Amino acid sequence: MSRPRNSWGRLRRSSGLGQGERFGSSLLFRYLLIIVVAMLLLPIVLPATVLIYSMLSNWETNSTPKNPHYPSTTSTESSWHREAIALKGNTPEQISAHLRKIQRDMFPDSQIFWVDATGKTRLELPTQPDIPNQWSAGQAIAFMKQASYEGPFTVVAFIGGGKEDVNQGYMVLIVPRSFFERQYTDSSISMYYIIFIVLILAGFIFVSLLFFVGIRRRLVRLQAAMSQRGEDGLPILVTTGRPDEIGKLEEAFNQMVEQLADSRGRERQEEELRKRLVADLSHDIRTPLTVVRNHLYTLDTENLSVKGRQSIMLMENKLKDLGSLIDNLLTYNLLSSGKYTLRNEPRDILRLVRECAANWYPMWEKEGFEVDIDLPEHSIVWTVDEQGFRRLLDNVFQNVVRHAASGRYIGIHIQEHHGKAALVIADKGPGMERQSSEKGAGIGLAITELLAREMNLERDIVSSSAGTQIRFLNKT
Repeated sequence: MSRPRNSWGRLRRSSGLGQGERFGSSLLFRYLLIIVVAMLLLPIVLPATVLIYSMLSNWETNSTPKNPHYPSTTSTESSWHREAIALKGNTPEQISAHLRKIQRDMFPDSQIFWVDATGKTRLELPTQPDIPNQWSAGQAIAFMKQASYEGPFTVVAFIGGGKEDVNQGYMVLIVPRSFFERQYTDSSISMYYIIFIVLILAGFIFVSLLFFVGIRRRLVRLQAAMSQRGEDGLPILVTTGRPDEIGKLEEAFNQMVEQLADSRGRERQEEELRKRLVADLSHDIRTPLTVVRNHLYTLDTENLSVKGRQSIMLMENKLKDLGSLIDNLLTYNLLSSGKYTLRNEPRDILRLVRECAANWYPMWEKEGFEVDIDLPEHSIVWTVDEQGFRRLLDNVFQNVVRHAASGRYIGIHIQEHHGKAALVIADKGPGMERQSSEKGAGIGLAITELLAREMNLERDIVSSSAGTQIRFLNKT
């Protein structure tokens, strides 16, 4: 029977989407969206990395300068000007004493001197050979110009702090610029920058990985569904997901399963119809066949010529073959439909083979067969149905008489096969490939195959122009 269509309808998602909607839900569109987002974020990520790099650099910079007495040029210049203002109104001796003190306490390792209003150098800490004892206006301007563009850091401040106090002179502070350099910590700022870049790239890789892992998970689920089979032997239906390419593949797979189920249902219906037809025809043919046999019997009692009696004998043989064919058709019909009841029990198959061979021996002798039976004396017990096994042997023996009579040979023996005893029935006929169509449809061998399967026997046929061997082996 075919599967209900409503179960398929519940699993299949509606595919009535426009072209734009189909593209919008496709895997290609989603992957292109990831790439576009990555390209749009690139102009934002790069400046952000530069900004973060600068912030980390400032954070990593030690706030303590190389020389703690000179935190910065601005701070040093402001301190020097404050000290100059504090000296307002002091005598030259007081100014020199104060400069010695601050040179020791506030500005160590620096050069300090001051010049009074007459241009005379009053103090040098320490003594400097390039400092003139008497300054002219030109020398003062040249010194200040040179200090502004090159050399150490130089600060000039008027003593007293204002333009109106120039009569006290000015004082000069000279500090090596190396004192203002800052120390950096030992941690590598480049490592933080690299880690940040790696995290950004890892984010994009993670999103792409999620995308492809989702695709793989759905494909693995579909593969598992394709490998599973339901009670009817067909693959099971899968639940469709997104309406993308994989979703379309899932829908196509479900459609294929539904079509297979419909086809299997039609095959079963046709098989049931064929079996009923064979059964009905077999029963309907038996009645006229019985009537014909009765009339042949009546004719046989009449005074007929030799040729007439030969014709009656020929018709009786053909009617017997026809009756056997009808029995085989009924048996095959019952076996294929599972209505042929077998009771498998332990049986000595050698005894059954000897009894069946004894029943067929007159026929083989009449046809001029060479009978070669080589069976051991001990018993071989298989779990079989006695009547079914006899029917199996009868069909094989009948097949030899019908199709291998030209070989005039039948052999029955036990053969060792993979450590088990196998029953072998051989002939020297033309082989199955050379059987003519008028000698039967091979239904006897089909019945032996079904009977062997029901009794858990393995049947193997080896046929050539030199003859045919049929081997039976107990699987258990």
